[in-house]
Amino acid sequence: MAEEQLLANQNDYLEAGIHIATKVRSPGMSRFIYKIRDDGLYLLDLKTIDTRILTAAKMIARYQPEDIVVTASRIYAIVAAQKFAEIISAKFIKGRVTPGVFTNPNRPDFMEPKLIVISDSRNEKQAIKEASKVNMPIVALSDTDNSTKFIDMIIPSNNRGRRSLAFIYFLMAREVLKARGAISTNEEFKFTVSDFEAKVDTTRQQQARPEGMTSYQR
Repeated sequence: MAEEQLLANQNDYLEAGIHIATKVRSPGMSRFIYKIRDDGLYLLDLKTIDTRILTAAKMIARYQPEDIVVTASRIYAIVAAQKFAEIISAKFIKGRVTPGVFTNPNRPDFMEPKLIVISDSRNEKQAIKEASKVNMPIVALSDTDNSTKFIDMIIPSNNRGRRSLAFIYFLMAREVLKARGAISTNEEFKFTVSDFEAKVDTTRQQQARPEGMTSYQR
């Protein structure tokens, strides 16, 4: 795997844990698994992740910013996805998508986007359900335990890890702007991965972790 063919340095990908998945495998995600770690965690194919981030970014860039909506429900995803939406000038929905938001014109919050970006296809089932009802293309970050039903563009990834989510959305934002012609080079992208990363109180996080649970890049 040549680093010059990747969107980012291979070591940066590995350190972000972008490829570290769960111990559960859904049928639709089997094809993205590279191998199983000794502790039972599935590992996703890094080259495939990289390729699909780029393909998704080019897909997103074909839509007008006002026609794109990004959703996120988990705390780590919210920060990363909201920053992504801000940079590409898309709409952002935090938390659960309300039934009817894409299907009921009588709702005060009704909207008619033409593309949706999902941060977690397991946790944001309602968003997928709503989008599928109106045949809206769906781009979704999907871990190995996620359903792939109705997803048009799967980005296999660790979609729960703080660093992983930040790195994915950082790369997607940069590549969308490049595909739009807003910037020409990586150096013109003035944001860093840290801008997409949720800030956490590590002391409180350790205190809240159940006994026997260890910290890793998931």
